[in-house]
Amino acid sequence: MCIILIMNIKVKNITNANGNKVANQFEIIGDKFTIFQSYNSTIAIVKQEEWRNKVYLDEWAWDYSRTTLKHLYNFLGQWGFDLNKKKVLKLIERGEFILTDLNEE
Repeated sequence: MCIILIMNIKVKNITNANGNKVANQFEIIGDKFTIFQSYNSTIAIVKQEEWRNKVYLDEWAWDYSRTTLKHLYNFLGQWGFDLNKKKVLKLIERGEFILTDLNEE
């Protein structure tokens, strides 16, 4: 017996502060998760859980460049985070953001 699970997934470009689509920056939206992808790298995943959202950041790519950080802050702003690098490091230190390898092959 073969079971195929089909999930409702949408992919869209991230928009900047002016509402314009940003090339090569994507939001992948599933039923219980949203992924921020920059070019071919997964930068962050937000998993929607019953009592809170869990944030995973790629341990190598989350702060790859100032531009990546700018888009990451914009992406996480959807969930009420007002971030800068110092705040992200504090959330990582407290275990509220989890560093992991989101791009292992």
